[in-house]
Amino acid sequence: MKIYKILNNNAVVIKENDQEKIVMGSGIAFQKRKNDIINRNKIDKIFVMNEGNKKFQELLRTLPEVHIQIAEDIISYAEGELQVPLSDHIHISLTDHLSFAIERYRQGFQIQNKLLNEIKNLYKKEFEIGKWAIGYIAEKLDLELPIDEAGHIALHIHTAKLGSGNIASTLQQTTIISEMMEIIHQELGIDLDENTISYQRLLTHLRFALTRIENDEPFQMMDPDMLEIIQTKYQEAFDIAGKAAVFIEKEYNIQLPASEMGYISLHIQRLIS
Repeated sequence: MKIYKILNNNAVVIKENDQEKIVMGSGIAFQKRKNDIINRNKIDKIFVMNEGNKKFQELLRTLPEVHIQIAEDIISYAEGELQVPLSDHIHISLTDHLSFAIERYRQGFQIQNKLLNEIKNLYKKEFEIGKWAIGYIAEKLDLELPIDEAGHIALHIHTAKLGSGNIASTLQQTTIISEMMEIIHQELGIDLDENTISYQRLLTHLRFALTRIENDEPFQMMDPDMLEIIQTKYQEAFDIAGKAAVFIEKEYNIQLPASEMGYISLHIQRLIS
């Protein structure tokens, strides 16, 4: 395995059967030149080159090596904690995001995340990884990023799980849930305890409901008589669910089926109770 191109001390490009691959490992290119043999014991990861990885190759050439290594360490930690492989695109998206966030924060720009509460409750494991990540960044760079950044990292990790969609759809879904919860909060006129099981179940239900709509999956139907009972007995909860439903239809052209309104009403009623 010979070096075709050196990207930085920890990354090179090789060619095998006319296919380019990125090979990464600590110090793999130190004091090396083109056509030198790679020490296989130093190899940590190999990426087959495609359009996406060409951007990764550009990042490896231009971003600080320490930022790249930190991102790779976070990805490895996340895969270990989640026990699932992450999409190759995470090596581009998270590396690019982290380096930009670090540089901007050093320049005095504040990091904010308006969806922090929703991310913390919807993606618990990923958020714990995000908290570990900002602690790791503090250890490596002596830079204390705010907890908001843990939320951003969590979203990147979540969307890198196979089958979880892209970050744009995840952001939109989380935003919609946040706005629906704000409507529910305002209509109830009470402080909602985010740590209660009722709050957690409502959040989770809204997430799965929106995912079913996005994927055009069938909904669990509710008996019409049961729906009528809910509408009569829990009128306040049903009216609040209706206001949230009207909002997302107007703003996002998303329609909630009647059965879904019933289930959401039951969750809201538990908050009232």
